[in-house]
Amino acid sequence: MILMAGSLMAGALASAETLETTAAASGNNIPVTPAHMQPKWEYGPFINYGNGLGIRSDYRFLSAGVQLGKRLTPVMHAGSFELGGNIMPLWQAYTPAPGLQDLIIGNVNYGLVPFGGGTYRGVSVTPVIFRWNFPIWRDRIQPWVQGAGGVIYTTHKFPPDELVVHGTPGGTCVWNFSSQGGGGIHIFTRARRSIDIGVNGEHISSASLGDKNPGVNASIQMQVGYTFWK
Repeated sequence: MILMAGSLMAGALASAETLETTAAASGNNIPVTPAHMQPKWEYGPFINYGNGLGIRSDYRFLSAGVQLGKRLTPVMHAGSFELGGNIMPLWQAYTPAPGLQDLIIGNVNYGLVPFGGGTYRGVSVTPVIFRWNFPIWRDRIQPWVQGAGGVIYTTHKFPPDELVVHGTPGGTCVWNFSSQGGGGIHIFTRARRSIDIGVNGEHISSASLGDKNPGVNASIQMQVGYTFWK
């Protein structure tokens, strides 16, 4: 009887160890689960690189900063809703060098006039990011879509326009607003850690704070970041 009881106990211990090993392995196979199932804070650094479209196709954009977000709803069958924001201490726009350009207003070409240009530097804050996180795909990948709005301050009036007194681009503004929309994916490397890849379309406008509002009608911004999930 003693031998039988010992055998049963050993068997039970072995079964428990097997279950623990299986559970651990299962957890390792689904590293996204802890972050995905609980509405917790998330934060991390990111970098953007973009290119203008249309008449701004010769514009380039570079920015970097940190983003903060929080899930506001439980995880549902279709996903979950998140509210976030970011700040970019580094915001730069690379435009063609200053020089003579055609001044076109409406359908009238007023001939060549001196225009500003070069590199524009500033900061940007995006206080509102509405993001929808979709269900997990292949255990590690979580897609998302988002819409956002922010403000940009540059040390010189942006975008460049015709030059006026003292070589200042005329009529534009150091304050601009950005509206964005796009999507991307979280790629979980382990529990509560993800590499993030996204693409955003962005529109930049001063909302007519200056005499002119040429803006940047559209640009494509590629984003790469790293997120810590609390």
